[in-house]
Amino acid sequence: MDTLFDFLIPISLAAVLMALLAGLYALYRGGDFGRSYSNKLMRLRVLLQFIAILILVAALWWRTSHAG
Repeated sequence: MDTLFDFLIPISLAAVLMALLAGLYALYRGGDFGRSYSNKLMRLRVLLQFIAILILVAALWWRTSHAG
């Protein structure tokens, strides 16, 4: 299970970063593209942050409860 968290944590953090950068790009690009996608991408970022926090908490719980 530790190996699974070793993969999930960086993947989830990279997904948050990519959503943030795409949202910022859409926000600063403006126009129709910005109006259509900036808010959706920022909402996706919030969802991905929630998932990343859940993964981090689960990893912390797993490592503290199965330490030995």
